[in-house]
Amino acid sequence: MTDPQNWLPPTNADRPAPPFGAYGPPQPGGGPPPGWSPPPKPGLIPLRPLGFGTLLWAPFQVLRRNPRATFGSALIVQAVITLVTLVVVGVVTFLALGRIESASLAERDAVEAGSAVAIVLSAIVPIALSVIASALLQGIIVVEVARGTLGEKLRLGRLWRAAGGRLWPLVLWAVLLSTAVLLAGGVMVAGVALLVTLGGAWVGLGVALGVLGGLALLALGTWLFTKTSLVPSLIVLERLGIRAAARRSWSLTDGYFWRTLGVQFLVATMVNVVAQIVTTPLGILFGVAVSLVDPNDAFEAWIPSIVLYVLIIFTALVLGAVTAVIQSATTALLYIDLRMRKEGLDLDLQRFVESAGADDPYLVAPGRDTGAPRA
Repeated sequence: MTDPQNWLPPTNADRPAPPFGAYGPPQPGGGPPPGWSPPPKPGLIPLRPLGFGTLLWAPFQVLRRNPRATFGSALIVQAVITLVTLVVVGVVTFLALGRIESASLAERDAVEAGSAVAIVLSAIVPIALSVIASALLQGIIVVEVARGTLGEKLRLGRLWRAAGGRLWPLVLWAVLLSTAVLLAGGVMVAGVALLVTLGGAWVGLGVALGVLGGLALLALGTWLFTKTSLVPSLIVLERLGIRAAARRSWSLTDGYFWRTLGVQFLVATMVNVVAQIVTTPLGILFGVAVSLVDPNDAFEAWIPSIVLYVLIIFTALVLGAVTAVIQSATTALLYIDLRMRKEGLDLDLQRFVESAGADDPYLVAPGRDTGAPRA
């Protein structure tokens, strides 16, 4: 019997060597051993931290995987915004121009000023609708990416209901962003205008302020946008309030700022280049068609121009819907990737896929300290 006082744990030299081939022969080229298996891919992406190439192309797969729910939702949103804009602004503009034409010379200036104010105010309606609709669409795509990663394919109605529950925090976040951009730009423009109106040497200072201030605002805006770009995903998937979501987005992007910015910039560039390739020829044809028509010609002479204009609007709707889906999907995929890298979300997703009826894997576990209270 071994003396407990003299006992030592066995070393590698004391253990017998494993039989040849127990762990498989070495693979040529440093490949994985025979027992290795790739991470599961139940749906949109493999459940592992994503490579740069996957982050670039997976957003396009979101559009292809469930086009009725994603592209359909985006097209509905874009069409409603365009229709409301044409109806509201168009009707107000038509009535305002009619008032100007019928006004007397003595009242013409006052009527023109009032009509201009009415047209500007009428634009507030489609702008407000655009903010709400864009926030809803962003929530829809976030839900689609999250559930698509788990292999689920939700229908349009379920996506809208899931995103609608977090609509108002999303809208408030969009309003805050828009207000910050408008205030920053307004302050800089007011400062430049004030310096220019002073004349003399102040004009050069105003121009310098405009150039340097514009570059500084662009850099600051890019930095803040990238650091807070995950806020919509956090509002929808983790059900956080705006302040908590902003803090958590800031934390998740620490150490991955340039990667996050690079992916978003490259995807946006690819989408916009394709959009320009499609729309530029149509715009040129429309300009040529309008220039060839005599303003005094009959209505039939304007039909080709009208058809081209309608085609341009339809193309813009389709491309706008595609762009909205892809860019929103890019942000949602970055959120999932960063949580995989920093918090092991891929393991939670695998457990959810393997065990039906498990808790929502995107909700942060109660024991994990994120400093983010529930909304």
